[in-house]
Amino acid sequence: MSEMSSHTETRMGSERSFGIVFAIVFTIIAFFPMLGDGNPFWWSLAIASVFLALGLIRPSTLRPLNVVWFKFGLLLNRIISPIVIGLLFFVTVVPTGLIIRLMGGDLLKKKLDPNAQTYWIPVDKENAPQSSMRKQF
Repeated sequence: MSEMSSHTETRMGSERSFGIVFAIVFTIIAFFPMLGDGNPFWWSLAIASVFLALGLIRPSTLRPLNVVWFKFGLLLNRIISPIVIGLLFFVTVVPTGLIIRLMGGDLLKKKLDPNAQTYWIPVDKENAPQSSMRKQF
């Protein structure tokens, strides 16, 4: 399989935004048990406070965690994207093609007709728009 390269540059987010996002995530985790009449997770709230404080006061300390999180995201992208695209193909395109073939469809008009003089499709000039092929680009 050939090496594929991306033409788009992926940039890592700032440490400040990393700290704020993780503070929000741990805050949601902390208050999640309250949906079922439980007590909040205080340890999660403490972690959220640390992330928020570091993200706002000294974001440079979050750099190593931000790099690890970014590389983890790139790894997930390399694994999950082909799986999702493959599933979409095999769940939508393949069954559609099989159904069309079973019904005898020829959407691209590739079947040869030995009695045909030409395969040219005549155009009805009265109903065709006049500018349909002008200034294409």
